[in-house]
Amino acid sequence: MSSMGRIRFRIEWAVAAVAVVLALLVPYVIQSRGLPTYWLHVIIIAYFYALLSSSWALLAGVAGQFSFAHMGFMAIGGYASGLVGKYLGLPPLVTIVLGVLAAGLAGWAIGALVLRFKAAYLALFTIAFSEILRTLIRGEADITRGDQGLHVAPLFGETISRVPYYYAMLAILVVCLALMYVLISSRVGLFLRAIREDEEAAAARGVDVVRYKILAFVVTSLIAGLAGTFFAHYITILTPNIMVIPQMGLVIAMAIIGGVESLMAAAIGAIIIQVGLEVLREFGAWRLVIFGALLVLTLRFARNGLIAPIFNRVLGLGPKAEARVAEEAPAQ
Repeated sequence: MSSMGRIRFRIEWAVAAVAVVLALLVPYVIQSRGLPTYWLHVIIIAYFYALLSSSWALLAGVAGQFSFAHMGFMAIGGYASGLVGKYLGLPPLVTIVLGVLAAGLAGWAIGALVLRFKAAYLALFTIAFSEILRTLIRGEADITRGDQGLHVAPLFGETISRVPYYYAMLAILVVCLALMYVLISSRVGLFLRAIREDEEAAAARGVDVVRYKILAFVVTSLIAGLAGTFFAHYITILTPNIMVIPQMGLVIAMAIIGGVESLMAAAIGAIIIQVGLEVLREFGAWRLVIFGALLVLTLRFARNGLIAPIFNRVLGLGPKAEARVAEEAPAQ
């Protein structure tokens, strides 16, 4: 690694460490300032969306797969965990593992069916999959409770404090982001970016295109399933409305506004947007108008998102830095 590359690596980890330390202090700040504990709930949900947004950025921004099934996998994880706990009486930690595995298995099945075809088929198939799943959950009310809601056991028993859930969600987000960065920094990440740019060229160089596309799809469905199991055991009730198309659109919009090619930017964008929407709640429907206008402006004037360019500038990852790295790289 060049000297510029080492500096960049250290800065990235330093920024991440500072962000984690600040996040650890959030419950203390809320309590010391006498703020309502509801804001802790808002931030927990913001971390939940950050996990979904960053994992979707891995799928779309790195691997080049535009899917609408992310909320469906989230629902599979949550419902599988809740149903196993309800009918088999297993503890939450066991049902969470089973729920994540169920989401990963569904991701593998869909990937094996669709990822051999062009990207447009994946988008259409995943829209249909999400709607079929929502209809199935609503129709099988005797099992899933349908629109009445499936009650799920709380993760931390009958505690009324949100603090344990806050730290649990923060730990899940940090660990998953770290694992995703390890993935995209490896040869697998290199292959995924090559597939995103040109599948035929990647295949000509010996990359097993279908295998790596399925791998990315399964990894992100596992993460979405994990987010869903936590959500289920935190909210303690699930309804089919958690997987409606507007909810999936919200996750995609968060990733786009943050920066779809940067996992960290997508996560930060999701946190800022979720908290911002709550701050603007007194404006009613106008807050959604503001959010929509922000998305349109991002697509028109900042195709790489609003957070990613700022993040890159702070880390010294602009064009000049990239040029210096290229100059320091040894000749092939």
